[in-house]
Amino acid sequence: MKIAVDAMGGDYAPRELVRGTVAALQKQEELEVLLVGRPEELEAELEACGWEGAGGIRIVPAQDVIAMDENPGLALRRKKEASVVVAARLVKEREAAAFVSAGNTGAAMGAALFQMGRIKGVARPAIASPFPTARGLCLLLDAGANADARPVYLEQFAHMGAIYAENVWGIPNPRVGLLNIGSEAEKGNELSRETYQLLARSSLNFVGNVEGRELPAGVVDVIICDGFVGNIILKLAEGLAFALMERLKGELEAEFRTRLGAALALPAFRRFKKGLDYQEYGGAPLLGVKGICIISHGSSKARAIENAIGAAVAAVQRDVVAKIQEKMRAFTGD
Repeated sequence: MKIAVDAMGGDYAPRELVRGTVAALQKQEELEVLLVGRPEELEAELEACGWEGAGGIRIVPAQDVIAMDENPGLALRRKKEASVVVAARLVKEREAAAFVSAGNTGAAMGAALFQMGRIKGVARPAIASPFPTARGLCLLLDAGANADARPVYLEQFAHMGAIYAENVWGIPNPRVGLLNIGSEAEKGNELSRETYQLLARSSLNFVGNVEGRELPAGVVDVIICDGFVGNIILKLAEGLAFALMERLKGELEAEFRTRLGAALALPAFRRFKKGLDYQEYGGAPLLGVKGICIISHGSSKARAIENAIGAAVAAVQRDVVAKIQEKMRAFTGD
């Protein structure tokens, strides 16, 4: 299986992208990675991490790079040979089965849409992000692709999210919830109320509205909201987790007795921290496009890239795109 990696995208590109790629190749058989970027920089990083060129990696040249702070629309028009565009094109041309990018999120989404196209019947693609809960993971979508949404968009997000949760995460008949300010069907704004009615009539395992305080408890497997709210939730959760860990660390180091207790509980703390770390989940799939696109955090390091490549492989193996296409045909009646 071939996976394209936008090796120039992200805060730590290309070093961490290359190291993550090498780590993924050491664990997965029959995997080939197409590293897209500036050959001279990628070759230097491969040499630095001891890769001997025994196979598994092919460099695909792309001299242009879209910076994290560039306007995605303008950049995509001006830089038609940027690394993220070339990576998406490799999927379109079936040179790769999927692509991974930790670069400019808007540019990755735009490249996926322009190069791979949208699945027929899908009104808007959505970013489906793993969200840690007390019971494991919940899939949150949309995580930022659509700041403004309509009820039918959210209904489609729910179907796509359920397909991903069931086929990639192995959750049978996943529980789907609608993020809202109350549990009653009539609560929320017009978007929430209309979406509730659509989901209640659907074939999904819809459990109703879910309040923000319930989300971390893991009461659902898939949570639906518009991209504006979803992105705020993710960034708030990320910041809150970091703040809590720092506060806990400070309290435990405050005196001898607590330092001793912390030493004894260190394995538990490490497991807890690992469960909250986005690096462990790699990236979020962009669902609704005709190909697999995994969007990683801009500050992703090698571990996150390794896991993002793993997520891409799993989505390809589970044939997620075909399953979404099948659902959309039933959804639209085509």
